[in-house]
Amino acid sequence: MFSTEVRATRCIFASNIIKVNQTDQQTYIAKTLHGLEPVLVAELAAIGASNISTLKRAVSFNGNKEVFYKANYLCRTALRILRPVASFAVESQEDLYVKVKELPWHDWMTVDNTFAIDAVVSNSVFTHSQFTAQRVKDAIADHWREVCGRRPDVELQNPDLRINLHLSGNEASLAFDGSGEPLFKRGYRLATGEAPLNEILASGILLLAGYDGSTPLHDPMCGSGTLLTEAAMIAQNIPAGYYREVFGFMKWPDFDEDLWQQIKDKADDQLRDQQHPITGSDLDATVVEVAQGNLRSARLHKDISLMKADFMRLPPPGDSGILVMNPPYGERMKQNDIVSFYQGIGDALKRNWSGWTAWIITSDLSAMKFIGLKPSQRFTLFNGPLECRLSGYELFSGARRDMLASRSH
Repeated sequence: MFSTEVRATRCIFASNIIKVNQTDQQTYIAKTLHGLEPVLVAELAAIGASNISTLKRAVSFNGNKEVFYKANYLCRTALRILRPVASFAVESQEDLYVKVKELPWHDWMTVDNTFAIDAVVSNSVFTHSQFTAQRVKDAIADHWREVCGRRPDVELQNPDLRINLHLSGNEASLAFDGSGEPLFKRGYRLATGEAPLNEILASGILLLAGYDGSTPLHDPMCGSGTLLTEAAMIAQNIPAGYYREVFGFMKWPDFDEDLWQQIKDKADDQLRDQQHPITGSDLDATVVEVAQGNLRSARLHKDISLMKADFMRLPPPGDSGILVMNPPYGERMKQNDIVSFYQGIGDALKRNWSGWTAWIITSDLSAMKFIGLKPSQRFTLFNGPLECRLSGYELFSGARRDMLASRSH
């Protein structure tokens, strides 16, 4: 047991591992969605990260505190930014408990800090993530109870320290979550439609499609307007975290408010005017109203035009641009309707949208063949648990399409 003096000191002291200087290089993990790793690699390189390495649904990188703050504020396809602090082998739940309890928690937090555990278990001897998280929570609580006679509180919604536990096989790793709420929670969306895309996936789709604001964009099945909002943010260079007020690292002992404000001010000074139209439509007038409310929340309602319209009869708003859509999946439509619906999409693309590039994401992989066009690019993504395909189509005029078809034979 510790002496009274040592106990008193360790009850209030938090020193080394979170408290790093602005110039210190640290290793971080940026979580993302399957298929968006290459996009995130490019984003991290653009903000000055080094030693970038692709992982499964994640990217590791090195950087100082400035890079860490920028990753949270600027990266459109990052889900969370984690700071690894410990890794070790474990053989049992009891072994995990003992090794977590022995970690120097007094270096990372005080007994007055709140904390929460997020556990991810994969291919492991441990099979229940909730029970595993409970054992880690008990280990931290018991560490503090022995050190100073009381324990810190667990706070699930907005803890001072959110701890990420990952167990793969018998390897355990602990990291501190610098983002807090997942970064797809941009802060602008008031309501959603049916089966919405999250903001990270929407941004990833646009970036994979090569959208940078230098061409018109239209979403003919706009739902709650997420693709449109993310497109406007790209076109106007609005940072991904622009609408958020709170990030997890703001409660860390080393939070540098001056540096954070400098990064925000510099990024916000680089906002630009939108040069090309962004438009959206949907067959459901109620959905259009939801999208309009979200755009108003993001203060983008004057920059994006919305209308109620049937895509099958919709004339394009210009001679060229990017058409991007998230049509209903098979889970929401009967099979006969799916066939005619996707055939209708293909007919409308071929009839009306020559000169445009169309990008369609769907989890109904068999339905895509009924579009009747050969994709020029294809990516595998996930919308929640649903495996999806993002397919890109170059839409040429009839004469050029026939010429290209003859060359391919």
